Amino acid sequence: MTITIYVPGDAAALALGADRVAAAITSIAAKQNININIVRNGSRGLFWLEPLVEVVTAQGRIAYGPVTIQDIPDLFKANFTSGGNHPLRLGDIEALPYLARQQRVTMRRVGVVDPHSLADYQAHGGGKGLALARQLASAAIVQQVTDSGLRGRGGAAFPTGIKWKTVLDTKAAQKYIVCNADEGDSGTFSDRMLMEGDPFCLIEGMAIAGLAVGANKGYIYVRSEYPHAFGALNAALETAGDWLGDFHIEVRKAAGAYVCGEETALLESIEGKRGIVRSKPPLPAITGLFGQPTVINNVISLASVPDILAQGATFYRNLGVGRSCGTLPFQLAGNIKFGGLIEVPFGCTLRELLYDYGGGSRSGRPLRAIQVGGPLGAYLPESQFDTVLDYEAFAAVGAVLGHGGIVAFDDTVDMAKQARYAMKFCVLESCGKCTPCRIGSTRGVEVIDRIRAGAHEQISLLRDLCDTMTYGSMCAMGGMTPYPVLSALNHFPEDFV
Repeated sequence: MTITIYVPGDAAALALGADRVAAAITSIAAKQNININIVRNGSRGLFWLEPLVEVVTAQGRIAYGPVTIQDIPDLFKANFTSGGNHPLRLGDIEALPYLARQQRVTMRRVGVVDPHSLADYQAHGGGKGLALARQLASAAIVQQVTDSGLRGRGGAAFPTGIKWKTVLDTKAAQKYIVCNADEGDSGTFSDRMLMEGDPFCLIEGMAIAGLAVGANKGYIYVRSEYPHAFGALNAALETAGDWLGDFHIEVRKAAGAYVCGEETALLESIEGKRGIVRSKPPLPAITGLFGQPTVINNVISLASVPDILAQGATFYRNLGVGRSCGTLPFQLAGNIKFGGLIEVPFGCTLRELLYDYGGGSRSGRPLRAIQVGGPLGAYLPESQFDTVLDYEAFAAVGAVLGHGGIVAFDDTVDMAKQARYAMKFCVLESCGKCTPCRIGSTRGVEVIDRIRAGAHEQISLLRDLCDTMTYGSMCAMGGMTPYPVLSALNHFPEDFV
């Protein structure tokens, strides 16, 4: 009998020694004449337990973690290949409260399937959406996505169906599907996890988008710091073969600039140019890549599409609250006890994520500030932890959900220093095309330095500068940099005096 053992090949697990753990298990099993098959799956997103080893037994997939190579001999002595007791034994992985309380839709196969196997993907429900889409007219596919209420998961939250319909209605001999996988926000990793743990899901979503708008060519623009995702996607495309029909996808390595996460700068980069923001109009949906109509969505947006087609628009729309339909993979990072990924429908509160899932701060000190939405997201004080996680509720308090990244800070954080960091980040990452962003961020760092040195009368100047950047910048790089600066100033004024 061959025993199947899952050891994650996800970048987070690899950083914690997963390759060494897999090699040690293979070596000892061979010496003891135990037949095993090691599957390098994606991570379940319980990062404090990585490397997380799972063994398939009659009782289900029994988990052990975090496992180091020093633990392997004792695990074999405890007969872990049959689910034996050991201090690292966590039991049935699906029953762990952190996972059991979630409602995974888009990420439900990540950590479950072999990311290198198309057959395993299909055995777990993959491919049904594409098969159904092939039986529908393009307009019907677009209508399904529109009716689902899906909005862009990259940060802008623009209705996906409207974007697709614009491309569908624009006449052109060539159209493109572009996946923005340049995941650069601090505290975000859901795109990476999906690309490494369930790459066929993204590929299927892009193929459906192609059918919906009449495109036969797609590009995946992958963050340059994600070599494992880059390899996983190319391997999946090679395996997919004829499954995608006449839809062809090319994986491109990103230029290493944060601003290339902005859709028009991304298009410039794919075309081989310097990644700078384009003026709008025209919109990319009308004049996009190589001057042709282009759908640009991020990884989670496109990976949500197969289930919308397979399970119906109503299923997806009934998840969430208000205009925030479906689920979002939230990512907990920073000073948090149990960092990782939580996929739940919109509607829970920030406090629930921080304490029911995250367990509070890792340091044991009170949480003071939470940045949601990446380095351009606002800082929320404890008084706003009960804000419901949906786009409109966050907009009402001057914040954004963005890509769902959540970074926690305890009561030792210096918020004036964090405000300076936001401005300095803009200095370093601005494409330089517009003056409010390029010059405003540089002046912003100088003004904050003077305030921190005691020139408190310049706080009004900082507010005026932020106003200019908000309304004068060409894109969100300069337009949203004031979010963290002003939120720090408004909620934590004592740190500036």
